[in-house]
Amino acid sequence: MASTVKSLLSTSIVLGLVALGPLASRPSAQTTSTAQLPPSHPPVAVSDDEPSYIPQRVYDTQRKRFTDFEMLGADLARADVVLVGEQHDDENTHRLELAILEGFARRHVPVTLSLEMFERDVQESVDTYVGGTVAEADFLKGSRPWPRYATDYRPLVEFAKDHRWPVVAANVPRRIASDIAKGGRPAVDALSAADRKLAAADLQCPHDDYFNRFAETMGTHPAAGPGSGSVASGSSPTDSTERYYLAQCMKDETMAESIVNAFAKLEGRPGAIVHFTGAFHSDYGEGTGERVRRRLTGRRVTTVTIIPVDSLDDVSPDSDDLKRADYLLFTLK
Repeated sequence: MASTVKSLLSTSIVLGLVALGPLASRPSAQTTSTAQLPPSHPPVAVSDDEPSYIPQRVYDTQRKRFTDFEMLGADLARADVVLVGEQHDDENTHRLELAILEGFARRHVPVTLSLEMFERDVQESVDTYVGGTVAEADFLKGSRPWPRYATDYRPLVEFAKDHRWPVVAANVPRRIASDIAKGGRPAVDALSAADRKLAAADLQCPHDDYFNRFAETMGTHPAAGPGSGSVASGSSPTDSTERYYLAQCMKDETMAESIVNAFAKLEGRPGAIVHFTGAFHSDYGEGTGERVRRRLTGRRVTTVTIIPVDSLDDVSPDSDDLKRADYLLFTLK
């Protein structure tokens, strides 16, 4: 189990570092193809040849026992903030994410949907689409969706739209993260006033367990090649790790700030913020999770990590797994 988890974490962090050089494969703002855009308002439904049951097992790490999906949903509905850590390109993971939102709706708990996959500078596009004032094709052209948006994240946005739930574009713009990965702290200081508002006001980036986990994971990937533009000329691998980590911290701080701002808009009304992100950002109470708790003291922040495995019959969480999240949601790859 530990080796599987380490492999998944490596994949998660690479996919999560959007546009930070050769480690990422996300398109630039200008490369979203109209071929990716689905027709306006097609139904979100399970196809005839797709099984309705989503294979899964739920492990409660606090009580150290397996539970069921409905018990998970009931507990999540009592939280103020729910952080769901995913492996980005897993089909069953995204089906379970929709099932989590459905659980809130069944319990009549309104949700603010928060997504790593959209960035703060496209919030207006998100708002106008969710509000029903623009067509989906126009929304997607102006919001830089991830390449697998139609299959992976569209069902979440459409579900929120149908229930009139707000959707938060939580992440720092990738161009800002990329500049920080290249230039470090001076790049943060050089941000224009307009760009500074698109990134977290409070940026803390200590050398803690999160940094150690980040550095270990990044160390499994080759350094940038000549001409990549992702590593400054003459920099050392250590310098590169520091700058990439600062960009990672800015992503976490910005997502946390976005989540807390959304929670403040509830103004004491019932509801929860449900944030979907790469598992590296929320595992072990670190990353975005630590930064949400720092800003939102006294509130219940619950974490779920979705873990695709080869077999559900012999799942056995080890001591390291138990530290990852409040709930481990295993599903078939």
